[in-house]
Amino acid sequence: MLWLISICLLAAVAAPFVYRFFPRHTGVLLLPAPLAMVYWLFARLPEVMHGHPVVQRFTWVEGLGLEAAFRLDGLSLLFALLISGIGSLIVIYTQGYFKGHPQQGRFMMYIIAFMASMLGVVLADHLLLVFIFWELTSFTSYLLIGFNHESEAARAAALQAMLVTVLGGLFLLAGLVLTVNATGSWLLSDIIESGAALREHPHYLPILILVCIGAFTKSAQFPFHFWLPNAMQAPTPASAYLHSSTMVKAGVYLLARLHPALSGTSEWTMILTGVGLITFLSGAFLAVGQHVLKRLLAYTTVSALGAMVMLLGVGTEETIKAMTAFVLAHAFYKAALFMVAGGITHETGGETSVDKLAGLRKAMPFTFVFAMLAGLSMGGFPPFFGFVAKESWLHALGHYPLLIVATVAGGAAYVLVGISVGFKPFLGHMPEGLHAHEMPWSMRIGPMVLGGGSLLLAFFCGTIGHALVEPAASAIAGDALHVHLHLWAGFNQYLLISIATLLLGIGCYFVRPVFLKTALRLHPLVKAGPDAVYSLLLKSVLRFAGWQTRLLQTGILRDYIRITVIAVVVLVGAAFYRAGGFHGLEELSPVSVRIALVAVLMILAALVTVSSRSRLRSILSMGVVGYSIALLFSFFGAPDLAMTQLVIETLTVILMALAFYHLPTFKHGSLKRTRAIDAVLSVGVGVAVTLLVIAALHVHTPTPVSDYYLEHSYKEAHGRNVVNVILVDFRALDTLGEITVLTIAALGGYALLKLRPEKGGES
Repeated sequence: MLWLISICLLAAVAAPFVYRFFPRHTGVLLLPAPLAMVYWLFARLPEVMHGHPVVQRFTWVEGLGLEAAFRLDGLSLLFALLISGIGSLIVIYTQGYFKGHPQQGRFMMYIIAFMASMLGVVLADHLLLVFIFWELTSFTSYLLIGFNHESEAARAAALQAMLVTVLGGLFLLAGLVLTVNATGSWLLSDIIESGAALREHPHYLPILILVCIGAFTKSAQFPFHFWLPNAMQAPTPASAYLHSSTMVKAGVYLLARLHPALSGTSEWTMILTGVGLITFLSGAFLAVGQHVLKRLLAYTTVSALGAMVMLLGVGTEETIKAMTAFVLAHAFYKAALFMVAGGITHETGGETSVDKLAGLRKAMPFTFVFAMLAGLSMGGFPPFFGFVAKESWLHALGHYPLLIVATVAGGAAYVLVGISVGFKPFLGHMPEGLHAHEMPWSMRIGPMVLGGGSLLLAFFCGTIGHALVEPAASAIAGDALHVHLHLWAGFNQYLLISIATLLLGIGCYFVRPVFLKTALRLHPLVKAGPDAVYSLLLKSVLRFAGWQTRLLQTGILRDYIRITVIAVVVLVGAAFYRAGGFHGLEELSPVSVRIALVAVLMILAALVTVSSRSRLRSILSMGVVGYSIALLFSFFGAPDLAMTQLVIETLTVILMALAFYHLPTFKHGSLKRTRAIDAVLSVGVGVAVTLLVIAALHVHTPTPVSDYYLEHSYKEAHGRNVVNVILVDFRALDTLGEITVLTIAALGGYALLKLRPEKGGES
């Protein structure tokens, strides 16, 4: 699994170069990467169907006990197939959609990198890996949403999606850390097995809330739903992929994955069912008032995600089966409709409103057929897989009449949107001035496979239920389930409810102008909702940052030093206060005469440094302080440090003397008030550092770190000089950092010297 994800990442890196040399066949040449994943997943399908997950583990950081663990079971298989399968279609679709676009290679790189990130989320079995890939999906989606970076709206939408999902990711990280502390394992498979102990743990409720916040932000649950419709600023291939079948379902996947460990409590049921129901109804309500193709689909995506969370919240075996079937059905019809919407806009010169589109069936007959199939599946019409999933949904909620009523209301909105996108643009007479032609074949393949697949899945729903839905539902439930999907279950009350939903949706379509007028009147109220809260919070953060910058970033070096010194003194003082004061002076060894003399010399030299009016005298006095420190090093058996100090101090004195020699003389000294403040701060930091040094002398460890260095320097690093081994091996990165800093400083100094103006030239 790791190598397959790596192949996708390599394909992403190669995409710009492939486009540069083969601009007309970029999608075809990059297609083997996702297809390899599809092939590998189908090859593992029999094994997973029989309840034998595929597990792969690799040593990551042996010293920390970290490993790269991956696990393929029914749930991850279903999501991985959707990610790689629909991703393959998106890659081909992108080739036609961005034909002739100079940045097609860049977009391909983003979309394939996102694919690899999503595959990592669903295949990783280690929580740290899950979080890393989780954040990578946020980063890559930011790049995709803001692809049209010259558009202010696209940049704002990308930033909004990034801020909301990354903020949720921080909450999720806290929840994952608490989960590890409660269960003692980083592996998801172990955590799922520890569900009973986790639910009884004192931190269960904080864990549940934190994980839910992370999942809700990613899956656009109320009140975080606003970012997803705004993210429609992304190009259509990104919308069809991110916001129908992949990224927005990451939160649903995480909740489903943790279902065996966190479900079964009243808190789980209340939070997920409540939030899911509100999101389901609000998304459906907002959808019926839209007229832009992609926003119609976006709000129904919000609603569908809410339905999935609601079904997970109810948590019965039947609702889990229904949710799993709905995940599959939704991915097929929604990705197809997004591709259709993008094709219509692409081939009509940029038209996005369904109210300005009509009569396209003659110009785009192929698109019309598969748009119709996907639209009917979305509305839940028989004989489509959307109907099969909806029937399973209604059966699962048989004992929840209020949720049945909500399902009917939301389902009617799906019918309205399915007709609006799948039929309305193609029927009637084409408006004057509207010109259109059929999509290229590279853009037809996706709607053909997914729209036609919505029909074929229904006729083979029994096989699909056994092969895909049953293993996934069993993984969610934590126990073996048996799934029997039927296209025709006979005449019953649920069929009547389904027919009533279809009739209500068709009726709503014919009175759609009423919904549009109502939405227009309620627009100010909707804009004052969570989206407005986000804008207010963002402006407040920026204002606070501006105020803080003006306060702290004065541009005066003296102020920066003061702030740093004050922070050090306050933090050290707070640490000692929390520790109950300072202890240890009585345990200090008596000071020898020679050390006392050197200390007195350092104090006198320091007083001369700060009181002298001569720069040269101050520099020389400060040098005396440095040389005195070298003497102390030699007294305490550190000749190497003493020599280093002598060399550095000599160079410092010489360089400072040369530098200050060329500076103009001071005409006015600082104010007495300024000097008094500096004196107080200097004494404060001196006391703080002294206390820290004395406290450090009384820190006793069972095994001194020096023993480790002495024991392992020769055995592991093959060096007899322990100091050299520490610098080169044990602190290799630290030493590399120091070398890098010195190199950059040297290059900067060289650049300044080269930029020095010639005599007589302009300064």
